Amino acid sequence: MRYELDATVPLDHPTFTRAEIGVFTRRVVADCMTHNCVQLDGNKFRFDACCQYGSDVDLMERDAILARAESIRPILSEKARDLPWFDESAPEQDPDYPSGTVVRTAVLDGGCLFLSHDKRGCAIHRAALEQGWDFRGVKPAICRLFPVTYGEGAIFVADDYVDYSCAFQDDAPTLYRVAREALADIFGEDLVRAMDAAEAKILAEQPVRLKVV
Repeated sequence: MRYELDATVPLDHPTFTRAEIGVFTRRVVADCMTHNCVQLDGNKFRFDACCQYGSDVDLMERDAILARAESIRPILSEKARDLPWFDESAPEQDPDYPSGTVVRTAVLDGGCLFLSHDKRGCAIHRAALEQGWDFRGVKPAICRLFPVTYGEGAIFVADDYVDYSCAFQDDAPTLYRVAREALADIFGEDLVRAMDAAEAKILAEQPVRLKVV
């Protein structure tokens, strides 16, 4: 898959050599669990709208989720518990993922299967918080980073970021600041150092916004 990126800034990193400038300048709410999400196509109020299509999952992540199945299953609705959790009908070869192969989480009732429970948000994340285990390496990396994503040596903005109201809150932090901790966890501190340097360069070039009084 080829990605058509907007303007990028170089990164001093062996794997990721550029980042889309929008990662450092565009904004997203810091806590989506407290945001009343609106899907802009049709102006529909819809919690967890960005998760409606399911998610790419590396085979190692799939196996980690299944290893935690007895922790996650009780949180899911009865309907979701016994369904296949992954759509493995068309695995995709992708060298950007650790195993080189990705499948997708299953979709149920217009959302990722892991949304099928009695509260908002991801059942994987909720199980980890409630039961005291580390969701890192279990919750898919692509979910942890959204709306930042990656591929072909670049860090960039997910295409569907602009489809949801969380993208249009002027006082929200930048995408990079929201995703920074997850980027460090997933890819290491060297990437964050490179991203910090790129961020400083980009922000120094941004026009100063004066407060209206």
